[in-house]
Amino acid sequence: MEEKWWHKATVYQIYPRSFQDSDGDGVGDLQGIISRLDYLENLGISAIWLSPVYKSPNDDNGYDISDYEDIMTEFGTMDDMDQLIDEADKRGIKIVMDLVVNHTSDEHRWFIEAKKSIHNPYHDFYVWRDQATDVRSNFGGSAWEYDENIGKYYLHLFSKKQPDLNWENPRVHEKVYDMMNFWIEKGVGGFRMDVIDLIGKKPDQNIFENGPKLHDYLQEMNRSTFGKHDLLTVGETWGANPENAKLYSGVERGELSMVFQFEHILLDYQEGKEKWDTKKLNISDLKEVFKKWQVELGDDGWNSLFWNNHDLPRIVSRWGNDEEYRVKSAKALAILLHLLKGTPYIYEGEEIGMTNFDFQDIEQVKDIESVNMYSERLEKGYDKEDIMSSIRKIGRDNARTPMQWDDSKNAGFTTGTPWIEVNRNYKEINVKNALEDSNSIFYTYKKLIELRKNNPWIIYGAFELVETDENVFSYLRKYNSHVYLVVVNFSDDKQIFESDKVIVQRIIDNGIVVEDLKHLELEPWDAFAVEVSE
Repeated sequence: MEEKWWHKATVYQIYPRSFQDSDGDGVGDLQGIISRLDYLENLGISAIWLSPVYKSPNDDNGYDISDYEDIMTEFGTMDDMDQLIDEADKRGIKIVMDLVVNHTSDEHRWFIEAKKSIHNPYHDFYVWRDQATDVRSNFGGSAWEYDENIGKYYLHLFSKKQPDLNWENPRVHEKVYDMMNFWIEKGVGGFRMDVIDLIGKKPDQNIFENGPKLHDYLQEMNRSTFGKHDLLTVGETWGANPENAKLYSGVERGELSMVFQFEHILLDYQEGKEKWDTKKLNISDLKEVFKKWQVELGDDGWNSLFWNNHDLPRIVSRWGNDEEYRVKSAKALAILLHLLKGTPYIYEGEEIGMTNFDFQDIEQVKDIESVNMYSERLEKGYDKEDIMSSIRKIGRDNARTPMQWDDSKNAGFTTGTPWIEVNRNYKEINVKNALEDSNSIFYTYKKLIELRKNNPWIIYGAFELVETDENVFSYLRKYNSHVYLVVVNFSDDKQIFESDKVIVQRIIDNGIVVEDLKHLELEPWDAFAVEVSE
């Protein structure tokens, strides 16, 4: 496999609204990010995935874009954006932009024109039909909205303020590629592509993910934009499996660097129910999913590795133990993920073990998806406390509470009133405390990032799942006659691990000192990696 810079890279996702506010208006901004670049350089990351900072009316926190070539006023100016790209570059950090081209805002100039007349040249930039079908929006309700002026329905797979672009119109491609090249010329390091598997949709055939022309579109996009440069591209593809992930990320196919697949993320959803109806994670299922993606994708594609993002609850609260074993389980989850093959993604605050928020009232919730679900379920007769319990467990705002920098007011995020409440545990869980404690979660992440940069076995080694008791997750990485063993007790209980392999050297751990593998009694959330001889 030809070596790429992003094979060794660790990417850090910033949700700008919640990262650092520089001007006291309660909203994070670009100057705030610039002021924290030294911290990210210290962590060791190679790239920042920046959630959308484009001009937007903010119906879906920036994923509804009204101008792709301008900056949201709350975040700053294009001069600030240029400065961020430049200052990050000085620290060896690339900026990966969030590319949202399945839909725009209804306040985008294209859609404003599209609504004027069916003869307007921009009308066919969007998906219009004379009749609505029973397709539901991902945010609840119908995916079709009637426009009085046109006398037709437009498609919106998300909010009604996010009309879907019509990728069957070649002029849409041209405009999108011009915009992408605008950012490439500014020096960005690549694109994270929001719900990119939806752009090939055929709504009349009820095909939304992985439409028949999707890969043609991506190959054309590659040729017209980023394929001429050494950029990281990662597609958000909820419906991906290893076979079609090879189509997206196969080296010879000229599409993307990698995709985000979500098979592991869906493991605590109840089959046939909505995401709000969760169940206990089965660790055996998690092992099988990771094994499948590590083995089946092989060298024919490239994996992304993640626990968290702006749409998901905090992993230490979801699958770790955010109380008694918060620090230890956060380190265990990091060790398990970062020693796999692929490019790891850290979500802001993950590296200090930030937790879910204890939402008690819907007034505290800002996320449109959660608010819509709350209204729908109340109407259906659900108990209010049950609805709030679902939001506390799985709601997107868990990831969006402000970054916890120190123990001062509002966790050092803002001198004003934060746009969303700061988690009340900020006096204990914050960057200042983490940097001062050599045994903190932060330093485990820092070491894992450094290990990846300097150890080809992490990047290219073969993967082999080790058979263990259900709650022990263990695997081998094999590279050039060297063998590395990773062991994680994925539970709050003691577990036994046995192996006849002999330890050659220790690599990393979260506090356990391992001398012998013959009969090892693992304490809750013990995790380690060692080189072994057969």
